[in-house]
Amino acid sequence: MYKVFVNDKPLFLTNQIFKETDFQLFLLESVDFKQLIVKYFQNKIQKAYLYHPDEKEIMKVLKTKIPVNKAGGGLVYNKNGEVLFIFRNGKWDLPKGGTDKGEEIEDTAMREVEEETGVNGLSISKKLQKTYHIFKRNGVYKLKITHWFEMHSTYDGIPIGQAEEGIDKVEWKNPEQIKEALKNSYENIKLLFEEYK
Repeated sequence: MYKVFVNDKPLFLTNQIFKETDFQLFLLESVDFKQLIVKYFQNKIQKAYLYHPDEKEIMKVLKTKIPVNKAGGGLVYNKNGEVLFIFRNGKWDLPKGGTDKGEEIEDTAMREVEEETGVNGLSISKKLQKTYHIFKRNGVYKLKITHWFEMHSTYDGIPIGQAEEGIDKVEWKNPEQIKEALKNSYENIKLLFEEYK
């Protein structure tokens, strides 16, 4: 099953049929996908399931219905075990951004962390999950698939937010501060911090 966030509300892609209770169920093959997304953005739908019988084909079918943006991002730890956060659009987020043509996704993730925060001395320790969310840019709905990596940094300077990306603040946060920041963050970011719930 995949969890795609639309306006911070969940859209589940599944190959199982559930008894409807607090959500709507649609067939992925035949749904008017744009109409469904519009209803999410209008707050007419809070949660829905899209059904397709073949789990291996679900994401392929979805990609035929909406343009895809591929991105890379970092869950970055410093030597004190603190995590690097950025503050943008009134919410705490993690540094991430789109791939350049021909760029490996690991390179995208490290480049974006460095560009958005000024933090360097990065090394990837492991690949984390992918997150999915739908956004609207220039009147077009797109699916952003973000590949996340756990990173460690030897940087000991002051991180600085990339102003042209609308980043107001960059901060290292300890576990207590992370819990507080996640109260004002995005659902797909919270997925990366399951142990903080």
